[in-house]
Amino acid sequence: MAKVILICGKICSGKSTYAEQLRIQNNAVLLSTDEITLALFGQHCGDKHDDYVERTQNYLFNKSLELIEVGVNVILDWGFWMKEERDYAREFYNSRNIACEFHYIDISDDTWKARLKKRNSEVLSETTSAYYIDDNLAEKFASIFEVPNANEIDVVF
Repeated sequence: MAKVILICGKICSGKSTYAEQLRIQNNAVLLSTDEITLALFGQHCGDKHDDYVERTQNYLFNKSLELIEVGVNVILDWGFWMKEERDYAREFYNSRNIACEFHYIDISDDTWKARLKKRNSEVLSETTSAYYIDDNLAEKFASIFEVPNANEIDVVF
């Protein structure tokens, strides 16, 4: 049976790059909230952003079931920043007898800040399609992120 790999980590920690490597290694389909929300709504969703993200994630959870049913491995690339999200995802798949693994991208604060700076530069020069993260947004996201404990994670990268 196919499996699901869920990528956990701060924004701009290297999740998407890692997920792309796993996609190739595991002959999997990569499902990304950012990819869909950026394609449909662009950089500036304003107050609707959280609603769009939640709807997109619900859609992708259900779409992943279709893929798994036909034997396709799935990678979910959207961070799973809070323990509650990780618990929900694990229960979503476990209750359906679907194997799932959490992979956590663990990086230092200095590396994280350097990656944010590089990414923002690439967004401004339009060489990447990603969200621009200013200092206030970075602080907000850092405060929301709950570092997973060892029993939540199957692979640390």
